Amino acid sequence: MIDPTNSDPRACVIGAGSAGLAACAGLKGAGIAFDCYEKSDRVGGLWVFDNPSGTAAAYRTLSSNAPKAYMGYHDFPMAADLPAYPSHWDFARYFDDYARHFGLHKHIRFQTEVTHVAPLADGGFAVTLADGSTKNYDYVLVANGHHWDPRMPEPMFPGTFDGTIMHSREYRDAAFMAGKRVTVVGIGNSAVDIACEAAHVADKTFLSVRRGAHIMPKYAFGMAPPNWLLNSASHKLGRIMLGALMRLVNGRGQDYGLPVPDHAFGNAHPTMSAGIMDELRLGRIQPKPRIAELLGDQVRFVDGSVEQVDLIICATGYNITFPFFDESYVCARDNQIALYHRVVHPDRPGLFFIGLCQPLGAIQPLAELQGKWVGELLSGTCALPSPEDMRQAIAADQIALRKRFVDSTRHTVQVDHNHYLKALRREIGVGRRRARRPRTTLDIGQAPRLAATTNRST
Repeated sequence: MIDPTNSDPRACVIGAGSAGLAACAGLKGAGIAFDCYEKSDRVGGLWVFDNPSGTAAAYRTLSSNAPKAYMGYHDFPMAADLPAYPSHWDFARYFDDYARHFGLHKHIRFQTEVTHVAPLADGGFAVTLADGSTKNYDYVLVANGHHWDPRMPEPMFPGTFDGTIMHSREYRDAAFMAGKRVTVVGIGNSAVDIACEAAHVADKTFLSVRRGAHIMPKYAFGMAPPNWLLNSASHKLGRIMLGALMRLVNGRGQDYGLPVPDHAFGNAHPTMSAGIMDELRLGRIQPKPRIAELLGDQVRFVDGSVEQVDLIICATGYNITFPFFDESYVCARDNQIALYHRVVHPDRPGLFFIGLCQPLGAIQPLAELQGKWVGELLSGTCALPSPEDMRQAIAADQIALRKRFVDSTRHTVQVDHNHYLKALRREIGVGRRRARRPRTTLDIGQAPRLAATTNRST
């Protein structure tokens, strides 16, 4: 039952991956009482190899796509003795150390899945767990990630196939590809990593690519790109110069059979790889266009070529999914969801999303600042604009997104790392000034005042 004598607000955080931990740290720093529910038996989310949650996509040789100086939380930098591109083992330890440093473990209920979240008539949310129990909360922070629900090619390949078709989320190591003829579909980071591993054990490796991509090497002139160089991608002139430098260092994919990118460097998520260009040059990976038809033990590509294939691995991205919400309440059809600064739903008071963005950079610093912002909103230090003002800002942001990035399901939540941080810091400053102004409406959609909020924990 709700205790009407307790005025302390209580928040629910869904997920204890990199975004969920940042949400927890932000709430704790603001003095907000909270519970965090994590399906797995440990923190780290997608970075935990063979995570018991069953949703992580980490493969044995996975390492970060951005240098460690970009990947860490600002309040808890990654250790200096880690490699330039830390492995998933390094990240799993890092996230556990982060949680211990900020005393977060005691707030997390492990092996506890949230199965349903529904708004209450008088405000707040009913959160139902897998064991059938329900708790009521004033606020819900969603940090369930957006790289766990596999997105297969649309439309799916016509015809029938005698071999195996799988999504890259199921991939763990290269051993099962030995002696097979493998086609990897995609040109993102996972696709090229898997193709490079297949090239060393498979009889034949094809890389089926629908759209060209700009490929960045992980090392330039013997070292990982420094932050100042990566930051230059936030500006058009910097993107032009960085693109030219990458071509000088790495060469051009189209010289080895990949399609020419139909966009300028930086207008889509680049592909980071230390080995794909070498494998292409050595002929161990053969580029192919998209698949036209499956023919039993063969595959026909749109250029008319036909190859014998045993295994197709689709590295074709993920759906943004919230399995605990009714679709009529919140959903992301075609990976589209309209949020103020990628965090606040203007029409769902008390609901926040942490880490639901795809940066040209790293998610940890962004989620960290998002968590701090929400903490300030719930403590009353910061206030939101009106729902109508938020909707107008979202519409303007969507226009800017379409101008800046390629129109695809991969880029619906894309942000520029540095521009986003700057915009959110600006919003926090403005929000603090809003909170200091006298107001008459105590609404989470405008200006939270938690002393007037009933605790909804049962």
